[in-house]
Amino acid sequence: MRIVIADDAVLLRAGLERLLTDAGHEVVAAVGDGNALLGAVAEHRPDLAVIDVRMPPTFTDEGIRAAVLIRRQDPEVPLLVLSQYVEERYASELIADSPTGLGYVLKDRVADVEDFLGVVADVGAGGTWLDPEVVQQIFIRSRRRRSLEGLTPREREVLALMAQGRSNQAIADTLFVSAGSVEKHISSLLGKLDLPPVDGENRRVMAVLRYLESEER
Repeated sequence: MRIVIADDAVLLRAGLERLLTDAGHEVVAAVGDGNALLGAVAEHRPDLAVIDVRMPPTFTDEGIRAAVLIRRQDPEVPLLVLSQYVEERYASELIADSPTGLGYVLKDRVADVEDFLGVVADVGAGGTWLDPEVVQQIFIRSRRRRSLEGLTPREREVLALMAQGRSNQAIADTLFVSAGSVEKHISSLLGKLDLPPVDGENRRVMAVLRYLESEER
């Protein structure tokens, strides 16, 4: 296979290149940032792109955002994302666009060379290889998003105002309802969000976090 590697760590990049070359693959480009990755894929149209999630300039999610863009611009290019953590938002986008020719593997799950080369072969051939932790996080995110869809318009208004840090009385004044009515809406939405009373947990904060997660989408 003709492969492009994208990883900001020089030693790891060189190690991957040597490993893949020794296995009979051709590394047509080895780059260290998202822009260079996009350029390399456009130039070489490889059989597989192996991509690290964290790359310059912020070392957060540049790699996987580049992967999403590649998948939209050229869905025929198989992608293998390597990461130390799950970035479920972009992982969901990748899978939604097309699950074939796609791998998302946590680095510590690739136990040995044979395992890794097996994943490379499967994904390059158009297969799908998703780390179990990735699947779990995507499922949790999807379930939380669906739970918000069960809120009434008024409950969503109340939750949005809670996210702004407003008190029950302030919410009541804004919506021209009684404080008691606001308390009932909050109690109802907490139940719909599956946030029952649990010692040591702030249900109101958890509800706001759930709302913010949905808004990011």
